[in-house]
Amino acid sequence: MTAQWSHRTVARNKSDHLLTGLLFDDAGHRMVATHATKAGVRYRYYVSTPFLHGEAKTASAGSVSRVPAADIEDTVARSLKEHLAAKQDGPTLSALPLGNPSIFAELITGIVVHKDRLVVRFKSDQTDEASDRPDAQLLTIPWQKPPSKRSRRILLPHNASRSEVRPEQFERRARLVSAIARGRQWLDDVVSGRVTTVAELCAREKCSVRQVNMTISLAFLAPDLVKAVVEGRLPRGIGVERLRDPPTEWGRQFEALGLNPE
Repeated sequence: MTAQWSHRTVARNKSDHLLTGLLFDDAGHRMVATHATKAGVRYRYYVSTPFLHGEAKTASAGSVSRVPAADIEDTVARSLKEHLAAKQDGPTLSALPLGNPSIFAELITGIVVHKDRLVVRFKSDQTDEASDRPDAQLLTIPWQKPPSKRSRRILLPHNASRSEVRPEQFERRARLVSAIARGRQWLDDVVSGRVTTVAELCAREKCSVRQVNMTISLAFLAPDLVKAVVEGRLPRGIGVERLRDPPTEWGRQFEALGLNPE
C-alpha cells in the first residue's frame, strides 16, 4: 500500500515549532508550521502559504517553498546564540534557553528564507548602539536547504554495478522490518519467561513450530544488516525468506546473501 501523507497546520503556541509566526519566504509570504506523516514517522516542516493552499501557480512564489523544521531551527538557534555572545552587552542574552518559542518572539521580528541565506531581523531594543547603520537590526546566516531526498547507498551484490541495482520495494521492506521486530519480541518472550515453551508460543500466535523458529532467527541478524533493512538499502529481491535462519557469524551473513558489506 502506498504510504499516506497528511498535513496539519500547527497553532502558534505549539511548543514543538520554535519559529512559528517568524518565518517568511523571500517573496514575503509567511511560512506556516506543518507536519507530514509517512510510515508512522512524523516529519516537521515550515511551508510557504501559497504552496500550502495550492496557490503557487497564481501567487508570486518565493525561491524556497518548504524547509525541514529541525534543520532551520537548529541553525537559527546556534547562530543567534553566537551572535548574542559576541556582543559586549550579550552574555545574559546568550545564556537564554533558546528552546522556547516565546524567547525567539521576544528577540526577533522575522526571518526571511532565501536559497543561500537566512536574514534575521531583530527587534529594535536588541540591536547595537550604532542603530544608524542600515544593517544594525539584521543578522545574515549562510544557509542552504537540505536535499529533500537523502541518497541511499544500496548494498551491492558481488560483481554488480550500482547502476544495475534497485532498492527493495517499500511494501516488502515494511514487511521485513515488521518480521524482524516480531522475531525480537518472540525471543524476548522466551528469554524473559513470559512463554515457557515453543508450543505455548505457537498456540498464542496460531502458527507452526517452524514459523516460530524461522521468525525468531531474524533476531540474530547482524546489526549492520538490520540497519540496512531499516534504511531501505537492501537490493531488490532480498526479503524475509532469504534472511531467515542466517549463519551465526555476522560477517558470513553478508556472504550468504551475496552482498558486499559497506
